[in-house]
This record gives sequence, C-alpha cells and structure tokens, in this order.
Amino acid sequence: MATMAGYARTEAARAFMSQRSPLTQVAQIKRPLLVVQGGNDPIVNQAESDQMVQAMQDLNLPVTYLLYPDEGHNFDFLGGGGGGLSFFPVMESFLAQCLGGRFEPVGDEFQGAQITVPTGAELITGLAEALAETG
Repeated sequence: MATMAGYARTEAARAFMSQRSPLTQVAQIKRPLLVVQGGNDPIVNQAESDQMVQAMQDLNLPVTYLLYPDEGHNFDFLGGGGGGLSFFPVMESFLAQCLGGRFEPVGDEFQGAQITVPTGAELITGLAEALAETG
C-alpha cells in the first residue's frame, strides 16, 4: 500500500501528499460529485468520505453521498450483498445528468437494499422517490 499511495515518513512527504489530496483540492471541483462508501471498508474509511462530502457542502458544491453500511471496499452488488442492484440506476441517472443521454428510471432495485443517502438524494432523478417507497 505504501508503494501505491505513499507513506508520509517525513514532513516533506506529508506536505507532498497533502497537496495532492482530493480534500485540499475540493474548491477546484466544478461538477457534481457522486460519493459511494461502504460502511465496512477497511481501506477508505467512512470518516474520509464524510470529510469530503462535508467540505463540498461547506462550499455549496453539488454532492450526492450513498452509504452502504453492510458493504466493504469491493462492493458485492451482484453477489447478494446489502446493496443489491440499487447502485446501478443511481449511477446511470447521475451520468445521464452530467454527460447527457438516456437512463432507465429507477424500478424495484431498492427493494431490500441496505442504503442510506445522507445528502443529495434530490440531485439524482428518481432517487428520493425510490428511497421513500422502500421506507
């Protein structure tokens, strides 16, 4: 992991990594962001995603945050994990809104899904309604 991401053993290394951190670059974000986090992720912990989302909210930048509390780092959507297929219509709608194009309306993919959307559900077409229907 240290080879891929670096290891901040010195003050210079910490400064180098901080300069390149998405968190320190948040003001440069010009488009909506979709943040997807597994609650059991041992590599990217939830606090890091929470921090990024908060930084975007502080700057009034559009952000949608999907939290799958039972998922890890490598989501098991097709293997019966807590996310089910709910991520796919959200991603498709998000990309259609950002890039243009068509998307399939949200159907019953949210039935049984373990998902919360702490912020930004209203930014994804059909997401707030789908969440309300699943209670």
